[in-house]
Amino acid sequence: MKEVVSQFSVLLLTDDVESLANEYVRYGAVPKNYPEDAYHIAVAVINELGILLSWNFRHIVRRETKDIVKMVNTLNRFRQIEIMTPAEL
Repeated sequence: MKEVVSQFSVLLLTDDVESLANEYVRYGAVPKNYPEDAYHIAVAVINELGILLSWNFRHIVRRETKDIVKMVNTLNRFRQIEIMTPAEL
C-alpha cells in the first residue's frame, strides 16, 4: 500500500484554489464554517480532475452542492466535475 500511495501526486493549495473555494462558500455550496470542504472541491476543479469521490453527505455529496458548484464553475469558466460517492463509481 505504501508503494502505491507514494506514487500519488500531492495537489497544492494555490491562490486559484483559495479564490474558487471562497466562491463556493459565498454562493452557499458549503457552509462558511467548513471551508475545508470547499477547498476539497476547488483543488479537484483547479487540477481538472473529472471526478471527486467523497463520503461527505453533509457538505459535498448533495444535490444543492453539486448544483452550486456547477453554477460557480460555469460563471468562472472552469471545467465541470462529477461529485459522487465511491459506491456510485
